[in-house]
Amino acid sequence: MDESALAITPGRAGLQVDLVETPGGVVELKPMADMRIRVHSGEPVQGQCGAQRFVYTRGDVDIVAAGQSDIWHEDGPGRSVVLRFAPALLERIALEAGLPPGRAALAPLHQFQDAHLAHIAWALEAERQAGSPNGRLYAESLGTALAVHLLGRYTLARKAPPSLSAAQLRRVVDYIENRLDQDLSLPVLAGVAHSSMSHFKTLFKRSLGVPVHEYVVQRRVERARALLRQGQLPASQVALAAGFAHQSHMARAMRRVLGVSPGMLRAQ
Repeated sequence: MDESALAITPGRAGLQVDLVETPGGVVELKPMADMRIRVHSGEPVQGQCGAQRFVYTRGDVDIVAAGQSDIWHEDGPGRSVVLRFAPALLERIALEAGLPPGRAALAPLHQFQDAHLAHIAWALEAERQAGSPNGRLYAESLGTALAVHLLGRYTLARKAPPSLSAAQLRRVVDYIENRLDQDLSLPVLAGVAHSSMSHFKTLFKRSLGVPVHEYVVQRRVERARALLRQGQLPASQVALAAGFAHQSHMARAMRRVLGVSPGMLRAQ
């Protein structure tokens, strides 16, 4: 992922604005403590997340909650404006507005249109590109307008269904990433999260949007993709190093997740 240099950081708003360009292929958003609003700003791009195909067009919005990660495949280059901010920004605005506790958590949402939210993103990106000519107060005002809009339309209900905590999610994701070439079992992963097996399955899917077994397959495909492009190991050894049972197993997973074969990736 190619990110432009940051040019707007409103102190009181605590808002960061980035222009993110992706060359195509697997795109991953790693979990972080900040909330993120991703607004597609480039040409339309097709892609796939799990078994679902999609087409991102200008103005399509993703809300990525604090602690949440995401991974998908894009068929071509993409460009988006990403607004990143700490939960404290929403908490402060909620407090100033007299809203009840618990209203400052965003609900994760994917590929929806919101003209007002996109307008704020375009204004912040234009200010960033121009070198912040309107000063800190202007950016802070836009950050406040963003927070008010999000609080009014996209926060979780006070009794929202539970998901893995940021600490639990980080432990599980790190455990998977460090042991992709090993046999990862559901009971062991549930133990890493200090959760029962049935509860863990539900919480994991709520947190990342995909079942735990599908997430593991996606990460193994990405590991295999990187090893194949390095060209240092034969495909049979790449399959084992990425945690697949054999080369054919890896090829089937790659075709399903990425839509290409190992041979096509190596040729690229």
